[in-house]
Amino acid sequence: MLDTIKNLFGLQNTDYAELVKSGAIILDVRSKGEFASGHIKNSINIPVDQLQNNLSRLKDKNTCIITCCASGMRSSSAQNILKKAGYTNVHNGGGWMSLNNKI
Repeated sequence: MLDTIKNLFGLQNTDYAELVKSGAIILDVRSKGEFASGHIKNSINIPVDQLQNNLSRLKDKNTCIITCCASGMRSSSAQNILKKAGYTNVHNGGGWMSLNNKI
């Protein structure tokens, strides 16, 4: 149960810096306005409510993807959407500011 909660909020012990160094995509699922007000350099913005219709922008289902948002809730939803669509290496990075500090 604790692992599920940690995963939901992006609190698992994942080396995000190493994932990014190895070519991971950072997917910011906040709104376009939120993204415009600040984001992680080189991240891709696809709002979570538009993700299902924009999966073609994430071509390789085996590429590592780190989802992020404001707090970790939308990024958890995005992680689930991606996993259900067959993406194999998806991590919930939680809030974008916290994730930015980890990379």
